[in-house]
This record gives sequence, structure tokens and C-alpha cells, in this order.
Amino acid sequence: MKYQNITEAKFISRPNRFIAKVLLEGKELSVHVKNTGRCRELLIPGCRVYLEKAANPERKTPYDLVAVEKDGRIINIDSQAPNVVVKEWLLDSGRYEVVKPEYKFGDSRIDFYMEKDGVKYLMEVKGCTLFVDGVGYFPDAPTQRGAKHLRELAGAVAQGYKTAVAFVIQGEGISEVRPNTATDPDFAAAFEDAKSAGVEILFLTCKVTKDTLVVDAPM
Repeated sequence: MKYQNITEAKFISRPNRFIAKVLLEGKELSVHVKNTGRCRELLIPGCRVYLEKAANPERKTPYDLVAVEKDGRIINIDSQAPNVVVKEWLLDSGRYEVVKPEYKFGDSRIDFYMEKDGVKYLMEVKGCTLFVDGVGYFPDAPTQRGAKHLRELAGAVAQGYKTAVAFVIQGEGISEVRPNTATDPDFAAAFEDAKSAGVEILFLTCKVTKDTLVVDAPM
């Protein structure tokens, strides 16, 4: 995926999970943060951030904060981006005959349903932005929804589906994601149960720039 209008700014503060204060061209400005996670290790006062101009000129927050630079590396924190890039990746591969996003299954909407040669697939997508000592961790804040989806996938295996959870790694140099047990033990337990049930765990590495995010993992 490619953003159309990216501007650099300096991060000042984050009054709440939806809003950040930034310094843009010498002026303090409120912008929308496209990630409701904590991102405390990324959004540090004085760091360089990347903003996308909002399509609606009347919006109260004229920009979306989509990426941040840390230790010379750009990390995309747009929580909507992982599903976009995975859809591009699935369609570009040509591997599947059917690719349907937002598929109703049980009590949930699973991110992707696919078909190939009569085999049915379900895939849930998670974006990872928390990196510690060369390893990614998910989630960076408790997520009941995440654990619920893993349990749905585990149940689908027994119904004959091929299932997977795909962790989109939104920064370069990381190739593995582990459950963040300290932050969300329920998700960690659901993760281990899903693996035991036969849910495939995929780590999707990406090429990341200030205005692009592209999965570069082989299909």
C-alpha cells in the first residue's frame, strides 16, 4: 500500500489514544492517531513522525499519524494497514480462487476467507508494532477480540477449514512475533491453544518506508 500525501512532523504528546500533539512547520497541531494501542515505546516526545493529509478538508484533525521513526528505522503504526497489505498480498499471489475480506463466521467476522481447489481457508490478521530485543510482541494492550478470534479459528479447524493467524510485522529487521503474556495472558493462552489445534502461525515481514508498507514474505 502507498500513502498519497505524507508530511514529516515532531511528536509532542498524546493526550488520549485518539489524538496526538505534533509540531508541524513551527506550529503545534492536533492530529488523529491511527492506532488505539499504547505505542509508549514509539511515541516519545521529540521523535519524528509521519502524517497523512486527511481527504476531508473540513475534518477537525487535518492529518492522520501513520508512522514513527525510532533508532533510524521507520515503523508503521496504522492499525488499518495490515488488512490492506494482506489483501494486496493474497490477490497478487494468484494462489487462491476466492478471496473475501470480513467473512462472517460463528460470532465473529474473520479478516479473510479463501478457497483453492475446494479447500476452505480462514485467516485472521494482526499488526505488530511492539519490538523488544529483535522480537515482535502482540498485543501491546489487552484485546478480548483478539483472543476470541483465535478461539474461533481453533474451532474452525475441527470443521475442516485450513486456518491461520498472520502477524504483519510493521517494521523491518524483525522476523518473529510472540504473544505478550505479561500484557494479555488470555490472548497468550488462546494463542497456544490455537497452535495446538492446528492453526497456522504466519509472520509476514514487510518493506517499510514513510509512505509505503508492502508484505515481502513468500506465499
